[in-house]
Amino acid sequence: MRESSNTWGCYNVLNVLYSLIQKSQISEQLAAMKRGEDPAAFAGEYGNRPLYKMLGYYSIIGLLRVHCLLGDFSLALKTLDDIELSKKAMFARVVAAHFDTYYYVGFSYMMMRRYADAIRMFSHILVYVNRTKNFQKNAQYDAITKKSDLMYALIAICVALQPTRLDDTIHSALREKYGEDLNRMQRGGPEALSLFEDLFTKACPKFISPTLPDFDNPEINVDPVNHHLSIFMDEVKNNMMSPTVKSYLKLYSTMDLNKLAGFLDVKPDTLRNWLLVNKQRSRQVRWTEGGLLEGEVVNNSDLDYAMQGVSRLDQYITWHFVDISQDLIHVSEAKVGRKLVDWYLRNLARTY
Repeated sequence: MRESSNTWGCYNVLNVLYSLIQKSQISEQLAAMKRGEDPAAFAGEYGNRPLYKMLGYYSIIGLLRVHCLLGDFSLALKTLDDIELSKKAMFARVVAAHFDTYYYVGFSYMMMRRYADAIRMFSHILVYVNRTKNFQKNAQYDAITKKSDLMYALIAICVALQPTRLDDTIHSALREKYGEDLNRMQRGGPEALSLFEDLFTKACPKFISPTLPDFDNPEINVDPVNHHLSIFMDEVKNNMMSPTVKSYLKLYSTMDLNKLAGFLDVKPDTLRNWLLVNKQRSRQVRWTEGGLLEGEVVNNSDLDYAMQGVSRLDQYITWHFVDISQDLIHVSEAKVGRKLVDWYLRNLARTY
């Protein structure tokens, strides 16, 4: 590798993929189809040929994968701006491409802390697999089954970090695979860190490094998987107090900050900082339409709270509906409880 540095170079792969996209002008064709225009008028000399058109289209899917493996998750999602994620999309005709697209899109969302979008992507493809598994007894069946197990591990991570109501079939399978582990992850605490680490290592893509290793000083080389694992675990550690804190806050409508800090055995300043950070992180971008990086900001927490105090930072936070006098925490339920009547009627319809 020292003598042939380009043998495993990712830039050669990127060059080929971008060249095929440019040659086929597939981006222009897809954009024209979105506008309701004739794509043939934008295809050019090579884009009208089916071979180049298919090569260009699936090169976009390839770029999604390569950018995700390189750790550039925003650019990975940006590559799919011209492709509509639906069952009618061209990539859905190829089972492996269909599965990989949702896997890498979901994983990119997860690494960007957009857990609701990640759960939606994973749930979509897992429901599709569950409904069509009896018709896919082919050579790709074993590979899809293994990939499904990885996606269940990732969706378990996302649900632990952001509790969400899942499809019944996915919920049952998830409880069957990770029942007790999922409960421990949702409870949080230091003992859950090893579970997050194991599931991430098991289910993450095999990341690659864009640069060659240092052959003269191998001890300074960083494994790409370990690098992304450390980034992810920093985010997990910031959320480990969340289940415990919420369990206390749900018992009160108003609570003194110092009292809560005493329950948690932490300093009041540490708790205040955590509450402010968690308040901001509960507001996530959720994709509805358009580019995958777009979306509207929503509150994903089932518990809302406001604090009182005075400082410049607090005044900035006030604009985000965090009212900081006298270190009091005001608590309110942000989401209405589940409507049991709707649940009963829906399951009754399935029975008969």
